Amino acid sequence: MKHTMRALISATILAGTAVTAHAQDLLIGSTSASSSHYGYFVAVGQLINENAEGVNATVVETGATMDNIRRMQREQIDLGLVTTNVAQHANAGTNAFEGNAQDLRLLWVYTGAPQNVVVRKDAGVESLEGLAGVKFNPGIKGSATESTTEAVFDTLGLTADYVRGSTTDIVNSIKDNRVAGYVKSGSGNKLDGSTMDIATATDISVLGLSSAQADKLRADMPDISVVDIPEGAADGLAAYTTWSFGVAVAAPATMDDDTAYKIVSAIMADKTAQANAMASLKGASIADMTVQLGTIPLHPGAARWFKEQGIDLPAKLMSESN
Repeated sequence: MKHTMRALISATILAGTAVTAHAQDLLIGSTSASSSHYGYFVAVGQLINENAEGVNATVVETGATMDNIRRMQREQIDLGLVTTNVAQHANAGTNAFEGNAQDLRLLWVYTGAPQNVVVRKDAGVESLEGLAGVKFNPGIKGSATESTTEAVFDTLGLTADYVRGSTTDIVNSIKDNRVAGYVKSGSGNKLDGSTMDIATATDISVLGLSSAQADKLRADMPDISVVDIPEGAADGLAAYTTWSFGVAVAAPATMDDDTAYKIVSAIMADKTAQANAMASLKGASIADMTVQLGTIPLHPGAARWFKEQGIDLPAKLMSESN
């Protein structure tokens, strides 16, 4: 299947542009073409083609993380979009990958998704423990936020009176004071648009983790990261600590080291194309996000780039081969 896809794509490329002799053709699994992340991967493909010598990359529309991991297992794509929490499940053989562990390696993380616990100020809730018995939405129904919030609450022994619903339903319920708050992914270190919409109707607070809670999550939930959000996530909000997962690019461990190194070098050298494709990357450091949010070992080729920059790698990003 992969060879058939490669032949078709190579024929298409040859029809429009010259292809470097003996170049390595790679397929990049992305997501739906309607997603802003697809545009990011188009930029990634262009950067690789222009700057990774001997590598030709083609972006393939896919069903995102789960689909990409399964396609990599079947050798239908060579690298692709993953979320850091699901990548950790895949490598550990847990959750949806029970008994079917994958040998994935991280290339880079390009954006984070801090999970913000937002409540109406007049709800009188001042800590995560204070949510006990309070009507609260753990995340939009069926989302990664919802399942991760429930896992975090279980780990920390927290409870709430969960209310399920879509973004529109929950935002309206919070505005009408039928629900006290919700958990919503941030936009980088800023609150997202739906949260700012709520803030136009009522004052809000963000509930952060205590130091003990943060330490417990670091110890007991290796599939997520604990991050510190500086003050200014919205007007008047102080700094706080919360949990997060990242959106990343991974490849099978079988990718050769030189190819991984060339790809990561091309991505890290770029100063404009990725930020133009995804606004949250303006002023952000992909290297820092990778170190902070990565949950599986770096590919040895990627680790080589980090070591050349003198960047210390945490144990979670290390493997026997790097």
